[in-house]
Amino acid sequence: MCGIVAIVGQTPVAPLIVDALKRLEYRGYDSAGVATIDAGALGRRRAEGKLVNLEKRLGAEPLGGTIGIGHTRWATHGIPNETNAHPHFSNGVAIVHNGIIENFAELRDELKKDGYAFTSQTDTEVVAHLVSRELAKGLPPVEAAHNALKRLEGAFALAIMFQNDEDLIVGARNGPPLAVGHGEGEMFLGSDAIALAPFTNSITYLEDGDWAVVRRDKVEIFDMDGKPVQRQRQRSVGTSYMVDKGNHRHFMEKEIHEQPEVISHTLAHYVDFTTGRTKPLELPFDFAKLDRIAISACGTAYLSGLIGKYWFERYARLPVDIDIASEFRYREMPLSKKSAALFISQSGETADTLASLRYCKGEGVPIGAVVNVRGSTIARESDVTLPTLAGPEIGVASTKAFTCQLSVMAALAIHAAAARGTVTEEEERKLVKDLAEAPRLANQVLRLDRQIEKVARELAHYKHVLYLGRDTNYPLALEGALKLKEISYIHAEGYAAGELKHGPIALIDENMPVIVIAPHDRIFEKTVSNMQEVAARGGKIILITDEKGAEKSTIDTMDTIVLPQVPEIAAPILYALPIQMLAYYTAVFMGTDVDQPRNLAKSVTVE
Repeated sequence: MCGIVAIVGQTPVAPLIVDALKRLEYRGYDSAGVATIDAGALGRRRAEGKLVNLEKRLGAEPLGGTIGIGHTRWATHGIPNETNAHPHFSNGVAIVHNGIIENFAELRDELKKDGYAFTSQTDTEVVAHLVSRELAKGLPPVEAAHNALKRLEGAFALAIMFQNDEDLIVGARNGPPLAVGHGEGEMFLGSDAIALAPFTNSITYLEDGDWAVVRRDKVEIFDMDGKPVQRQRQRSVGTSYMVDKGNHRHFMEKEIHEQPEVISHTLAHYVDFTTGRTKPLELPFDFAKLDRIAISACGTAYLSGLIGKYWFERYARLPVDIDIASEFRYREMPLSKKSAALFISQSGETADTLASLRYCKGEGVPIGAVVNVRGSTIARESDVTLPTLAGPEIGVASTKAFTCQLSVMAALAIHAAAARGTVTEEEERKLVKDLAEAPRLANQVLRLDRQIEKVARELAHYKHVLYLGRDTNYPLALEGALKLKEISYIHAEGYAAGELKHGPIALIDENMPVIVIAPHDRIFEKTVSNMQEVAARGGKIILITDEKGAEKSTIDTMDTIVLPQVPEIAAPILYALPIQMLAYYTAVFMGTDVDQPRNLAKSVTVE
């Protein structure tokens, strides 16, 4: 959520900042702005809505200056409008901010008593006034910024610029990510490496509690006590990727079609296709000695963990406790010394997941991170990083990141099973061989797009949709419902099919399409009985199954989407694709903003 870009450069920076902010559009935002210092004067342009509106404003009213800060805002305090858009000013101080200042009301009242007038509804404006007040006491800019930072409570990433110093930007991080980019005679700040990719591939990630004094020729980093700290400078992978839609209408469509390739890359990292064995892993724990494992994540990542629970328990006979991270972090779960914890996050910056990780770390539990961004906070604070190789995912609704997370979880479950002796070497080879089929079969599933597009055209006429599934198809039902409501704004719910008679059946009528995810497996007949209950009440069924399932089912359906026969362990990966395509095409027909749906952010970096 929100995006920060700041440049202390040598050429006019306003257009460069806007271009960099475009690379952060995937995070979700509702307004944008940029400020520069030109000939000793602060200038600012802001606009509600998308960056194209800000570009038009800058076209009509250009900003000069070789130092500047920019921001895309996702509203927390105050409605989305130009007045609440960043940057915020106060007597020669300019601020952009990601996160939430939890004690802003107390600070605002204090500042009002000191005569400071507030023009916005945001929590951010208190930071600008705090710095301004410290400057008014005669303190130099760096000291003024440090004093203000010490007053803040909550989660924040900040870039602070001073009208009287055209060679200085102060950055700070306490929660939301912030990185320093190193150039030649110029320096940068950004919310992540992707934003800075056009300028540099040399990155230093700030850690929680860090604040940085950034000048054209150097950066100095301090902790909140003002003591100098050293942070690793590293090569960014953000420059390795061209982030564009290619020939696709939306990033989401492009990312759906990238899945055969990225699933293949991810699986190859964990399994040896030649020998049919899982590759050795340097883990901070021994699967053979664990008595249970805790998994925690948010949103779609949580659902990948839920499918992982089925795999770990079925193949490795390893009990799994799984929680939504926002619940895990507060329920003070007792953790065995013979347990380990896995945390799943696309961005590696998810606030609730990070807080849960830190709880486990405090309990002395070894930690693994399944993340798509190797330099992220969750990756850095874990004992081992288990990367997904999805590449940058720009669409807010997760697609390829989800199937890559599933690929990692499946490979880890096989690895655990082999370590625990719950599968033979021959069975391990069979599971790896089955998993290796996923990329090829994914290509076949993607060829169903025209049929799925036709089904979606019908689905777009309804206001409510129910998804049903059993076993690993139950989390897929939850994921299908999540995808549909995220991007089409149609109300959808996912249920375990066996729960139908325990409440949801009351909703079934001719206006309630029911999407049933049911490959022909050992519990297929159980799911068919639930479909019969739906049909008997006039419900319109969309069945997602395989050739054998379509042949065995005699129930009339609104439509049947037939996938190829899929090995059991690979089925959740493959069946994720049609539910993604169904949501995507429905949203296209609804005319919604597919890549940046309303009210949502790609990376939720505050609680």
